[in-house]
Amino acid sequence: MAVLHPSPEQFRLEEVLAALGHPVRAAIVRTLAHGEEMFCGVIVPGVPKSTLTHHWRVLRESGVIWQRPSGRKLYITLRRDDLDTRFPGFLDLVLSEESFGRVSV
Repeated sequence: MAVLHPSPEQFRLEEVLAALGHPVRAAIVRTLAHGEEMFCGVIVPGVPKSTLTHHWRVLRESGVIWQRPSGRKLYITLRRDDLDTRFPGFLDLVLSEESFGRVSV
């Protein structure tokens, strides 16, 4: 599985903001904020797989997550260190916002 993972130098703030601006993607990022890699199938229950695939692509291509295939499973991780390198303090600010990711999906 060949997927695009931009380097931190390629991150664009407007793409990261757009990726984080959707309630499902916000919920994914909040779930990943603890720092551990997770199996994609358990992150946002009740959302169709095709919809999640779209959201993972937007997050991955903006540089917010890293995807790692393992057999037939796909694991994702928040790229906190890379985001902090490119936009120091940004992710902490976004995650600290009271309303971030609180919209029901």
